Amino acid sequence: MISQNTIQEILNRIDIVEIIGDFVKLKKRGSNHIGLCPFHNERTPSFTVSQSKELYKCFGCGRSGNAISFIMEHEKYSYPETLKWLAAKYNIEIEETYQSEEQKQTQLTADSLFIINSFAQEFFSRQLLDTPEGQEVGLSYFKERGFREEVIRKFQLGYAPEQNDALLQEALAKKYNTELLLKSGLLTQRNQQLRDNYSGRVIFPIHNQSGKVLGFGARILKTNTKAPKYINTPENEIYVKSKLLYGTFLARQAIDKADECLLVEGYTDVVSLHQAGIENVVASGGTALTSDQLRLVRKYSNNLTILYDGDAAGVKAALRGLNIALEEGLNVKLVLLPENEDPDSYVNKVGAAAFSDYVKSHKKDIILFQLEVSMKEAGQDATKKSEVINRIAESISKINKVEDFTKQQDYIHQCAEILKIDESGLHALVNKFIREKVIVEQRRIPAEEAQQTAPQAGDGKQNYDDATFSLLFRDDLQEKEVAKMLLEYGTRQWDDKMLVAEYILHELVEEELIDNKAVLQLIQVYKKQLEDNPQSIGSNYFIYHENPQLSALAVSLLNVPYVESEYWKKEINAFADYNASLFQKPYKEFIELTKKENRDELNKYLKSAEDKSLIAVQSAVNYLKLRKIKRLILENQADLEKPHNAEELHVLHEMHKSLKKMEIDLAKEMGTVIIK
Repeated sequence: MISQNTIQEILNRIDIVEIIGDFVKLKKRGSNHIGLCPFHNERTPSFTVSQSKELYKCFGCGRSGNAISFIMEHEKYSYPETLKWLAAKYNIEIEETYQSEEQKQTQLTADSLFIINSFAQEFFSRQLLDTPEGQEVGLSYFKERGFREEVIRKFQLGYAPEQNDALLQEALAKKYNTELLLKSGLLTQRNQQLRDNYSGRVIFPIHNQSGKVLGFGARILKTNTKAPKYINTPENEIYVKSKLLYGTFLARQAIDKADECLLVEGYTDVVSLHQAGIENVVASGGTALTSDQLRLVRKYSNNLTILYDGDAAGVKAALRGLNIALEEGLNVKLVLLPENEDPDSYVNKVGAAAFSDYVKSHKKDIILFQLEVSMKEAGQDATKKSEVINRIAESISKINKVEDFTKQQDYIHQCAEILKIDESGLHALVNKFIREKVIVEQRRIPAEEAQQTAPQAGDGKQNYDDATFSLLFRDDLQEKEVAKMLLEYGTRQWDDKMLVAEYILHELVEEELIDNKAVLQLIQVYKKQLEDNPQSIGSNYFIYHENPQLSALAVSLLNVPYVESEYWKKEINAFADYNASLFQKPYKEFIELTKKENRDELNKYLKSAEDKSLIAVQSAVNYLKLRKIKRLILENQADLEKPHNAEELHVLHEMHKSLKKMEIDLAKEMGTVIIK
């Protein structure tokens, strides 16, 4: 792991304008910089970078974050990869924390495999483009497929010569380790003799998200052989097929901008579509989709469109991994191409515009398509139809995100109509599958987490009445306001004895007052850091926190939709200071200060008026308390409406009086009015 010292050195060197300026042309406007957003297409700049706050915000698409999250989002790097990118930019030497011998060896092997693969990629590319054999055999094959040289170079395609030790000899001359060459799959050993594994094949390098070569796909060109058509790198420390999608490195930004990922089967499909200008495409390599591959897609977009051949095999392949895709929360569509066509052949036949139009107009809903295909296969067979109903109910049950509840209900309605069965019956069957899943999860997750999952199997009704639900929703906003005060003003002095942060933490018993889990986590982390290392605390500690959820929350809390102009700072703030002072002195005392003979004292007082931030902090804390008291009153009133014995009713009435008194006392302190 990268040491905290290295991370801190990187954070100290970060200049958000300089970093984002490497990718976006920025212009100074007031205290900020603006430019065209790199995350969506726009003509008028709405992308704002604040150098003082070290934040960016696009007012067009809503994206926001810090310098690290920008690199992660734009380049689709992981957190460690981003830190390494920044370290390289600022020439900072990376210091690693303690690793076991086993961890060190695994890391060393992985680093060595990356180096070997880079060497091999350059070797294969050189053989393809710069040797007579490569040009006659490999390059002519690619050109027959319609690939232009620029796309060949873009994908770093290559050729392995027929000579079965060509790569071996060059690798040995450069002193590469033969054991690692075998592990990488570049060499094979037969009859105690080493030889090249990909001889006579064209080569498709497979890259990770940051562009490093993980392995290779090698296609044979001979037709009179029983050898497999494709050979892939064997799994090793860096190449795990179930976690990879071909073309991700070159497609990631296009997928992000289009907000759609096109999934095809083969390497050549990806290359052909890129050449046609359709770049938001990756390939599964013909295998069934895995959770890791689908999570990789979801990093860039929630919309997945699968493009497959229109024959029976294509249909079967398209439906593999369907339930996993639904479980991952992806919106999955299917496009079946005309018979005997694949994406490669079809885009070359009709052109990019017609291909894109075909995709748009032929998207099928994956669940309804599965139902249509299954019903045709079942025919009039009652047993098979029953199996179809169960299979569809299980698929619908995989749509298990709370925010997708409406979509799930819509599927139940549509499928019940198509199947000509009672909707409530299908609903019950879907809930049965959900309950079964919950039971399995309850065995492996803590009880409180299982409780959060279980309500999804219910009837979808709210547990609260409308008024209570509305109040809870508004509590969330107030909780975030308190968290914002903590981040923005926490390190300022509240009085002679404590910081603003200490005041807020003293006033809040967070387990009781805070319902939002993200806000609660932020407060708890702040509290611990304040105890352990108070010098490091501040908004930047959270803006650049290694926990992406905490960082995203901090960014969202500190982002403001408007930029303060110089006029506002000079003129309006003076007026605001004056008005703030009115609320900080008793009225009679203030009148005394306004008398002519006391005008100098008045001016002195106005200049030294208490920082407005303290009013904002106290207001935020008190309003949160007030809202929580209101909620307790609401809950107590709801309880009073239920049947109780005399003693229970007395307790509830006394509680109501106590809560109302607390509400009135707090309202008086705040200067607000409670309507009885």
